[in-house]
Amino acid sequence: MTSTLTPKTFTTFDEYLAYDDGTDNRYELRNGVLRQLPPESPENNAIATELFWQLAIAQIVPRSQIVLHTCEIQIPGTRPASRHPDLVILRSQHLLLMKRRLTVTLEMPPPQLVAEVVSPGKENQQRDYNLKRSDYAAVGIPEYWIIDPHAKKVTIMQLDRGAYIEVGVFREEETIVSPTFPDLSLTPRSLFSPQV
Repeated sequence: MTSTLTPKTFTTFDEYLAYDDGTDNRYELRNGVLRQLPPESPENNAIATELFWQLAIAQIVPRSQIVLHTCEIQIPGTRPASRHPDLVILRSQHLLLMKRRLTVTLEMPPPQLVAEVVSPGKENQQRDYNLKRSDYAAVGIPEYWIIDPHAKKVTIMQLDRGAYIEVGVFREEETIVSPTFPDLSLTPRSLFSPQV
């Protein structure tokens, strides 16, 4: 006889924050249901890491404010929810507010920027281009990057009256324009062809 595990559910975000299963697993909370995140693919990890290093070298913010894969963001809604972006640029006050874990709650100011690297498949594209776009807009994050290695493009969006508008879609050697960090100078090709 095969038994099915009942997924762990939470009625509040505070209840979820207090949960510890004794592992190093990463989870997202979707509509109150705990979902284990799969490991990052080597390609997605390489692209996100390259972005991290280029942002760190550019010194647009202190390196401690750039978080790769491990920062969680609470998403508003009737059921508790969270997301783990591939890269987050925090504000300086986050470092003081997040003592126990890297979680940005709704009581905190939103991060300055989040970036997602699109994984292969229609479901992943739908999630990064639509669902996460709505989630991050609801949090009030000023800038959202969608880095799509399959289409070889970087889409930059800026929050405008509660919704994201596209600032631009950048390819190849075009300089990516960031409204939040106008002095930043990098290209899609530099992300998709990381230096080794």
